[in-house]
Amino acid sequence: MRSMHATPSTEFRADDFFDRVRPHFVEDPLGHPFDEGGSDLALNPDFAAHMVGMTMKDAAVLVGIVDDGDPRVILTQRTEHLTAHAGQVAFPGGKIDGGDSHAVDTALREAEEEIGLDPALVVPIGCLPPYASGSGFRIVPVIARVRPGAVYTPNPHEVADVFEVPLAFLMNETNHAVIARDWNGLTVRAYEMPYGERYIWGVTAGIIRRIWERAYGMPA
Repeated sequence: MRSMHATPSTEFRADDFFDRVRPHFVEDPLGHPFDEGGSDLALNPDFAAHMVGMTMKDAAVLVGIVDDGDPRVILTQRTEHLTAHAGQVAFPGGKIDGGDSHAVDTALREAEEEIGLDPALVVPIGCLPPYASGSGFRIVPVIARVRPGAVYTPNPHEVADVFEVPLAFLMNETNHAVIARDWNGLTVRAYEMPYGERYIWGVTAGIIRRIWERAYGMPA
């Protein structure tokens, strides 16, 4: 997709980003159907048969943006011993429990459990429609502003490290590439966004790409 708006390369402002993405927020994200553009189907239309009849599990992730004039996105490196997505880069987040009244509750709870992020430092801005993964999850991205000064304490059972990536880097289309990999005997296409020694790809990169499309790739 050709960018309809130039992505700022310097003096990238969080408020401008929030203003751009805010029109795409939904009040009831789990009641909002995902579309092919907001799922692994965007790059893998052949997945349609694979996903038909799949019972999707609901989840939420915190897209936390630390705003001190140089906005950065909080990401984690998952531990190597996990049974799913071991060692991969991910947003803090997890499955929506029955006790969670909203996806925002899940994102805040999981961020506190996984990286020790104090919910008092998080100001939720809004939720985007869910992103559907080929592994069977409907993932609600919860966009939030995180006040500077947060101290991260990774849960060693789930998180090997916590790091931050400039929002300007992630919202720059030139840093988005498409790769092909083998997955369960299928050739799967996915986005990748390498950042230094960090390798961002798969569902996490797909969510970032979808956020970019809404903030900078669609007409105002």
